[in-house]
Amino acid sequence: MPVRPIRLQPKTQRVIAEVFDRLDYRKLGPIYCDVGGQAFWRDRREPCRKLGIKLAEVLRTRLAAAGRSLYVGAGVAEIPVLAMETLELARTVVPCNLRRGEVDVLNKACDSVPLRFLKREASSVPGRFDHLWIVSVLNDPERFPELSALSYGRADPTKFNPRRFEAERKKV
Repeated sequence: MPVRPIRLQPKTQRVIAEVFDRLDYRKLGPIYCDVGGQAFWRDRREPCRKLGIKLAEVLRTRLAAAGRSLYVGAGVAEIPVLAMETLELARTVVPCNLRRGEVDVLNKACDSVPLRFLKREASSVPGRFDHLWIVSVLNDPERFPELSALSYGRADPTKFNPRRFEAERKKV
């Protein structure tokens, strides 16, 4: 039988709202979108926050207190889950992201929260983890342009490089 989600504590919900309010969406726009980043965040900011809270409530029932979580490719959408783990479960969270600009924006918004995003390869983080979260890094357009183009239906048959695609596929 499925376990019912546990509502986040009011303090955690307040912290999440404050972090989302402090995010610099103007800077995040071009990081998340090739075109139309400001419109993207205007339309998706609140749904992103709400979905993140729902995920955090479900995950709240599945993670043990005081464990360790590694987040590969963590960004805005993971803020509610990271806040819940940190504030309610006293877990150690290690959110990794390779985009310096995004990490800077996220850390500035999280200034008053015991949460720091790291600009580093997740594979370089030492220690053991009881929870691993991988966020769309396996089809990231910056690291895997051919795989991403094919995954998102944007592959141009006149420019698509099957050899690079195969190399990217093997790496993933």
